[in-house]
Amino acid sequence: MTRAEAMAVVIPAHNEQALLGAALAAVYRAGRHPALVSTRLLVVVAADDCTDATESVARGAGALIAPLGSRSPGRARAAGAALALRALGLDPRGVWIASTDADSEVPYGWLAHQQACAEQRWDAVVGTVRPQGWPPALTGVIRRHVQEYEEAGSHPGRPDHHPHVHGANLGVRASAYLRCGGFPALATGEDRALVAALMASGHRVLRTRRLPVLTSARLTARARGGYSDYLGGLVEPVRQLD
Repeated sequence: MTRAEAMAVVIPAHNEQALLGAALAAVYRAGRHPALVSTRLLVVVAADDCTDATESVARGAGALIAPLGSRSPGRARAAGAALALRALGLDPRGVWIASTDADSEVPYGWLAHQQACAEQRWDAVVGTVRPQGWPPALTGVIRRHVQEYEEAGSHPGRPDHHPHVHGANLGVRASAYLRCGGFPALATGEDRALVAALMASGHRVLRTRRLPVLTSARLTARARGGYSDYLGGLVEPVRQLD
């Protein structure tokens, strides 16, 4: 079995009422791609210790909600994936789990590309991100970061390869996901741990720069060690000079 019969998009969220709506709109737009006309789409928001209207936003968009109170992206992604697999009730070989974040917006072809990768017998797809929405005063810092990010791991013979791992742009066949134990219960780095487990067990993992996901350049991180936390560290010296 290669082509995914169903695709489950998992989004962890902690107090994301302001940005979740745009994230969900982008996911559902990607799900309407003509290449996915026969593919079932299920979206799950793992609402982790939310005290705002995150659950209402998710429910209003048509997503399932996996509530928890762990304040752990690893546990949240795992809870979302578990709920999706239970709700679908399908052979895991025919289910593709796509992961993104509540402060991110996936491109139109994101799910269609992952479906094409599934048809090509890839077990996982590891993509990249691009920041958006930074304060104008930080434009120079962000542009330097983007240049360094794009140059990292570049190779003339493998222009599409990269060394990054982001839960905001990740996809995996459910059968491979389960064999590797799924997302570990980590406060940070659950995405990197899953990809490492997939590679260590011999699964086919595609790293690609195609279709990067737009992610918030906010400097107040929801998860320590995540992308926003990294950006915050980059701009802190600039703040101190102000």
